[in-house]
Amino acid sequence: MRTVSAWVATLVIACAIAAAYVAPAVASGSGGCDPYVNGTVIPVPCSSSGGGSGSGGSGGSGAVNVGCSFVPLDKNQAQQLGLSWPPPDGYRWALMDCLGGSTGPGPQAVLLNNSTGSPAVTPQQLLIRALRELRLPYLGPRTAPPRGHDGLVGLPEWYWIPASRWRPLSVTVRAGSIWATATAVPVELTLNPGGGLKPVTCAGPGTAYDPAKSAAGQHTGCSYVYEQPSVGQPGNAYQASLTVSWRVSWTGSGGAGTILDRALPVTVRFTLRVAQGEALVSQP
Repeated sequence: MRTVSAWVATLVIACAIAAAYVAPAVASGSGGCDPYVNGTVIPVPCSSSGGGSGSGGSGGSGAVNVGCSFVPLDKNQAQQLGLSWPPPDGYRWALMDCLGGSTGPGPQAVLLNNSTGSPAVTPQQLLIRALRELRLPYLGPRTAPPRGHDGLVGLPEWYWIPASRWRPLSVTVRAGSIWATATAVPVELTLNPGGGLKPVTCAGPGTAYDPAKSAAGQHTGCSYVYEQPSVGQPGNAYQASLTVSWRVSWTGSGGAGTILDRALPVTVRFTLRVAQGEALVSQP
């Protein structure tokens, strides 16, 4: 366990780095994971594991809870951090440390109410920590015909995300009675078929193709029909991609909350080989 002095030293270094570095504004765009919060870009990590949010989510629930602890500061420690002394009447200085699954910011100096023990922080401040813990997975698509097998010109190429992986993810950060929850919900799929062809979008995760059923006996809203073979494309395959759009929102204590991004994109790229079907005609 770290001592208070160690936390103070860590916080002093972190503050010095933050003062010297101003992150560039990066717009939320293709392949990005950066929703806006009051005009400021807040990074949301993307996780290649696809296992959930935060530290992976136990039990497949997709929900992570992060609790914040408090270490009181004495006069010398507070003054080392440049905090005013004495603190305001009815309050005391402490370091708030929020432990989660990802490497986030270090301890934060806060005022604690002497009567309630609650920190003088806002849900919006805890939201930034929650967003840093919210890890959107790269959801690899399934296709029919399966990838590695040629599709055919004129026949639909199915694509979908397994239903077990199409689920909301959330992270809640609590500091005393103050809390904030960031939630991401997958809402739609967009297929970029490659080759300069126009993307198509469908709602939901798509429908899994069942090879035990006839093609005529099953339907999906998530498919694409190639009109030309992939011969002549780079590697003789269409350089396709599938984007999952996530609706990111938040709620917090005191009725705080709003939608942060209605369609935050996370993109997976893959190749599709499409062959020209050959008809065999025999003379009677």
